[in-house]
Amino acid sequence: MRDQLLAAYGDPSRRYHDTRHLAEVLARIDELRAAGADADPVAVALAAYFHDAVYDGERDAEERSAVWAEQALTGLVDDETVAEVARLVRLTETHDPEPDDLNGCVLSDADLAILAAGRERYDEYAAAVREEYSHLSDHDFRVGRHHVLDQLIDRESLFSTPYARRDWEDEARANIARELASLDALVLLG
Repeated sequence: MRDQLLAAYGDPSRRYHDTRHLAEVLARIDELRAAGADADPVAVALAAYFHDAVYDGERDAEERSAVWAEQALTGLVDDETVAEVARLVRLTETHDPEPDDLNGCVLSDADLAILAAGRERYDEYAAAVREEYSHLSDHDFRVGRHHVLDQLIDRESLFSTPYARRDWEDEARANIARELASLDALVLLG
């Protein structure tokens, strides 16, 4: 199962949602747990592995990833864990966990942590996302990306855990604002 998951993340068509992304999400989960976010280590780690197992730019990728998790994990872990992993994978579609959903908060924050990366890594991420949507025209991509970033920046907080709010929020907002300004400049040029 691990080899199948790593092969999916290693697909050459992936530019951002790849093995590097998976490793970064797992590292951020560890960082959040070390900071006191006492989420279920098994369910959250398994959900991290499955959260982008299917990634092809289509809207139902999270659902297909959750179904894969349900099928692959049944019989390997208890039914409660299977259900929790699938729920968490589905949650990554919105990254909007309830405040008391510690597992969901940790996975969502770890997945969104790229928004708080240093400038160079964030720019790599943004360029890689554009490559993943190379099938879209520049105009359609800019409109869609602007919509996604607007929804994020309009949130009261991008992150759900106290640690991420304290340590990642400002950098993430600065990165998003910079990317939005860049997208706006491209509209003016184009």
